[in-house]
Amino acid sequence: MAKQIWKPGNMVYPLPAAMVSVGDKAGNTNILTIAWTGTLCTNPAMLYISVRPERYSYHMIQESGEFVVNLTTKDLAKATDFCGVRSGKDVDKWKEMHLTQGKANALIYAPTIEECPVNIECKVVEVKELGSHHMFIANVEAVQIDDTYLDESGKFCLNRTGLMAYSHGEYLELGEKIGTFGYSVKKQK
Repeated sequence: MAKQIWKPGNMVYPLPAAMVSVGDKAGNTNILTIAWTGTLCTNPAMLYISVRPERYSYHMIQESGEFVVNLTTKDLAKATDFCGVRSGKDVDKWKEMHLTQGKANALIYAPTIEECPVNIECKVVEVKELGSHHMFIANVEAVQIDDTYLDESGKFCLNRTGLMAYSHGEYLELGEKIGTFGYSVKKQK
């Protein structure tokens, strides 16, 4: 197999396709689609999102110091794409995509997106100005889950929600389970 050398670029895929809901102190809200997000720390629970400063939602995050990461599903693919290619300064994404604003649980002004199976409520603790994007590092203040996906023992079955990922310009539904954490070293009975 031959390999080609390409110019430096971000080729870490797949990524989550998340809709981030934001609000400012004047009561304005918006949704932006983010693929550049991820876990930073378990204890305390922390994550990040990277946003271009020229994005309409950037000033809301900067002003309020908060946002909600809403995980998306195959049923939300059109809304996820729309919220990434249309600007909130030109269109009301909530109305156009028939999305419902929910109330955050943890003293956060930013709304949740009710149609998403998981809403991760965050407060910014640091902003890193990295170049084209600024990274908002945040503490997770609360997590809301859709109890439709709880099994009979109370376990949250996230992988039954139809989660969606973004990979090299395409949205993909996550597929079949191929193993579980630690299966490669698990002793056989």
